[in-house]
Amino acid sequence: MRREFFFDHALLPSGWARDVRITVVDGIVVAVAQGSTPAGADHIAGIAVPGLPNLHSHAFQRGMAGIAEHRGPTNDTFWTWREVMYRFLEVLNPDDVETIAAFAYMEMLEAGFTCVGEFHYLHHDVDGRPFADLGEMAARIAAAAKRTGIGLTLLPSFYAYGGFGEAEPGSGQRRFLNDPERFSYLVERSRAIVADLPHGQVGIAPHSLRAVSPRTLRAVVASQPDGPIHIHAAEQAREVEESTRSLGSPPVQWLLDNFAVDRRWCLIHCTHMAPDETHRLAASGAAAGLCPTTEANLGDGIFRASAYLADGGICGVGSDSNIQIDAAAELRQLEYSQRLQHRSRNVLARYEGESTGHWLYTAALAGGAQALSQPIGAIEPNRRADIVILDADHPDLATGSRHWLDSFLFVAGRRLIDSVIAGGEIVVKRGRHHQHETISTAYRRTIARLVCS
Repeated sequence: MRREFFFDHALLPSGWARDVRITVVDGIVVAVAQGSTPAGADHIAGIAVPGLPNLHSHAFQRGMAGIAEHRGPTNDTFWTWREVMYRFLEVLNPDDVETIAAFAYMEMLEAGFTCVGEFHYLHHDVDGRPFADLGEMAARIAAAAKRTGIGLTLLPSFYAYGGFGEAEPGSGQRRFLNDPERFSYLVERSRAIVADLPHGQVGIAPHSLRAVSPRTLRAVVASQPDGPIHIHAAEQAREVEESTRSLGSPPVQWLLDNFAVDRRWCLIHCTHMAPDETHRLAASGAAAGLCPTTEANLGDGIFRASAYLADGGICGVGSDSNIQIDAAAELRQLEYSQRLQHRSRNVLARYEGESTGHWLYTAALAGGAQALSQPIGAIEPNRRADIVILDADHPDLATGSRHWLDSFLFVAGRRLIDSVIAGGEIVVKRGRHHQHETISTAYRRTIARLVCS
């Protein structure tokens, strides 16, 4: 299918341009012309920017947003939050997972994310037994992506143990578990499932070093010679301590010492890295998958962003637990965490006079595209037509193009988003997804049954 779009302003790889006409065939940009005319094209008024990739999501966790904010009898941490999460997922059925995922993906599109990396580890039935179709839950994720129009890189997660040293899994983890052989089948089944999606991609996601063993991790990575590899690493100080005791080194160092970590890899969080680990990860070409809002919500800590980016490190952002879904908010939180840590301003801008918002946004576009192995992240030929259009009439954009991305990230955020194109289709108009009411109604009923009954 061929479509023509015309934008008054657009952010191209060369910078801001006026009167931009793009030609899209089967969801892919095939031509871009500046100084053009709108004749015969869909004229979408406003300021067009590439849609931001969301490189790390656990969609089902959107359903528990807000229910883990009551303090327990002891100091609340990630580990106590995890117990709330285990209780929430005990009763989720495939219909629930699809409904929650559709709502999360709709919100992502309304908030400026146009492609998502779904780190998918809720595989089995409530008793831990596989469904008749091992890919039942993966199919529900794909169905939600197809319904909403968001781009999808499906990342089936390999989870085998309850902790370091091949610890016995707990009952709350039984829905995640596979051995390497069954996991390989799940990956192949996932490839068949996403084949029905435009530009669908599949990678693998060994959950974390605490949920695998060196032997099983090597087997899983060796069985998948192509595609992205995502893994949680060094999110928590306790995880780093346990890794050092069990494996002899912290998680990021161990991975760099034992695997050919390269551009296929995305290490999620990396919150607790030593300076040498930070330098080595930046030099590897792998992406750091940062989830600043979730990391703040869970009290994880602060990523060494200024040192990592100064070393040329690649990064992108994700919404992770989906406690808040907002593309601009993730980048804002990333910069603000550095300001609080360093007691300085515009910490992540690279040189005097550089726009912090512009640099963060374009860096996250490139890092997200790499991590998801998708043709996204720019408005140019051979990329998926994933475009967010900001309301040019909003007062916060009266400052001119030099400040547009700063106003988006640091001032008005998602309130500026008027329209969104995903895969060449207009899925959001006037800030609302075209299925907003239907998807929201189904979600409301599901959450009321799960949480309030």
